[in-house]
Amino acid sequence: MNAKHTPAPSAAEMAAPNASGRWRASRRSFLVMAGAASLAACSSGPDVGTPQAALPAPDLPPDPNAGLGTGTPIGLILPLGASGNAGAVALSLRNAAEMALSEFAGARIRLIVKDDGGTGPGAQAAAQQVLDEGARAIIGPLFAHSVGAAGQVARQRGVPLVGFSTDTNVAAQGVYLLSFLPQTDVDRAIRYAASLGRRSFVGLVPDNAYGSVVEAAFRETVPKVGGRVIGLERYASGQYAEAARRLSGSVAQADAVFLPDAADTVPQILQAMTAAGASLSGKQLIGTGLWDDARLFGNPAVNGGIFAAPDPAGFRAFAARYRARFGSEPVRTTTLSHDAVSLMAALVNSYGETGITDAAIQNPSGFSGVDGIFRFRADGTNQRGLAVMQISGGATQIVSPAPRSFAQG
Repeated sequence: MNAKHTPAPSAAEMAAPNASGRWRASRRSFLVMAGAASLAACSSGPDVGTPQAALPAPDLPPDPNAGLGTGTPIGLILPLGASGNAGAVALSLRNAAEMALSEFAGARIRLIVKDDGGTGPGAQAAAQQVLDEGARAIIGPLFAHSVGAAGQVARQRGVPLVGFSTDTNVAAQGVYLLSFLPQTDVDRAIRYAASLGRRSFVGLVPDNAYGSVVEAAFRETVPKVGGRVIGLERYASGQYAEAARRLSGSVAQADAVFLPDAADTVPQILQAMTAAGASLSGKQLIGTGLWDDARLFGNPAVNGGIFAAPDPAGFRAFAARYRARFGSEPVRTTTLSHDAVSLMAALVNSYGETGITDAAIQNPSGFSGVDGIFRFRADGTNQRGLAVMQISGGATQIVSPAPRSFAQG
């Protein structure tokens, strides 16, 4: 999943190792409103570390658009008929939705599943269909253009939508993004670095849509924590040498270096910086969720580097249950569908079929899902409670745990 400013759907928002960098998660298989006992009581699911008996893998219905569950209708729009990776991701998201219904005790919702084909017009038509069939909310679609199209229909009808795009341009009041947003990665990692006394930051940022998003977050967060950006350069794909040369003087004065790029690119950037005469000794290397990739962990050049991500325990537990049920590995973004369905079930069980409102979705206490705590802002974006991971000895370790509530800051 990639970020803002017209991201490319092929690599940006599908669930292979993605530009949101998410291959991690948190503690519970079900979602409850953080701090709200009423929702905790009406949900059920194993805590992390609690073994669950293997469930038989169910036969998938012959029609992938077949409805799931009974009760208040909720639309689920996915690119089930799309070719290649998109279709495979969509099926995994659909499986996770089914899994959420089975794990949520007493769920009183019925999912109306529609295929948008991965297109904007398809998503618009699917949204109209589920709303005509009485849907009280919509989950999905997957891509930015699809969320935008479906969201327009949903807003006209006064029905909230929780989508999976990471392009915050399509977020709005009533159109919420449950995805992993790069801005949250940056904020958490920079704040942690500042807590260690780092004050002078430089950045080397890709000249693309993702780079625009993380650069804006970097420039916004650093002053908030009492630091200053003393140098920042952008580079086109594969063209690191000149940007590294321009930044080398500032690196000498910095105590933290921000490198928000992918695992196969960061080592090349570091080589370019070394070749330009920039000494990284004693500097805190900072990445984003893109660093959450085992290919990077064994590189001695990034040892000690940090990035923000959900605590990995939750996804491990979720993936084990998914494998037991479906006999295959879940794609990483599968947890989004699970949590979205659990959210709808929790709201309906607590407040009735008319209880899925903007006010309920924007509860400031937030919710707890597979990937930890999260809450929605009025503008449709989200805030997540992330851990800070440090690369060490070919692996990662948590150096700052994910918060358990938003009251922790």
